[in-house]
Amino acid sequence: SRESAFVHAISSAGVVFAITRACSQGELKSCSCDPKKKGSAKDSKGQFDWGGCSDNIDYGVKFARAFVDAKERKGKDARALMNLHNNRAGRKAVKRFLKQECKCHGVSGSCTLRTCWLAMADFRKTGDYLWKKYNGAIQVVMNQDGTGFTVANKRFKKPTKNDLVYFESSPDYCIRDRDVGSLGTAGRVCNQTSRGMDSCEVMCCYDTSRVSRMTKCECKFHWCCAVRCQDCLEVVDVHTCKAPKSTGWISRT
Repeated sequence: SRESAFVHAISSAGVVFAITRACSQGELKSCSCDPKKKGSAKDSKGQFDWGGCSDNIDYGVKFARAFVDAKERKGKDARALMNLHNNRAGRKAVKRFLKQECKCHGVSGSCTLRTCWLAMADFRKTGDYLWKKYNGAIQVVMNQDGTGFTVANKRFKKPTKNDLVYFESSPDYCIRDRDVGSLGTAGRVCNQTSRGMDSCEVMCCYDTSRVSRMTKCECKFHWCCAVRCQDCLEVVDVHTCKAPKSTGWISRT
């Protein structure tokens, strides 16, 4: 499903980021800063010297490819092919946000000499990028020769190496699935005013019920040393997810 596509991509990206960062911080004996970033170079602002510690992202990508893809390379089926594609998309996402940072040297802050290095952006950027790719993931089918895949719906564009792909439509996560240990969303309390993952609109179709409950109110501190409160009756609206009619699930509302 598109969810598994995202999980593979973000996991692969996470390995690249963690290994590359460990190389730069000297935590691994097998790697260090990018050895290729030496000498002088030129960009749109002119000449500069490579200095500092450029993130060795090529090593991180190489390690992640060997480590994360190992299991999938043993298989030749559609699932393995899909996972390899999404793993690669995750690695490319980290490299996409590699940026050049520079420091000026000279009298009174003048930039007569620049020292530059390459650094990874915060991982949040990679996550946000892959989240957008998740929303635009492309459903595909296997080629007849089993060497690749094409789009399931001819109206959509062919997926690039940066896109996430999936074969199966997502299941209905509202429905309880004992086989995978999913309780579903039926009966869960949701937040109607939220725009986050706990919002009712994101989680499910929902019912609203008005309930009365006793709460502590008008609490006062009395010397010394006690807090005394009154019991107040409060009426609130509780929003709970509806149960799918086909499952026989009974909502506790």
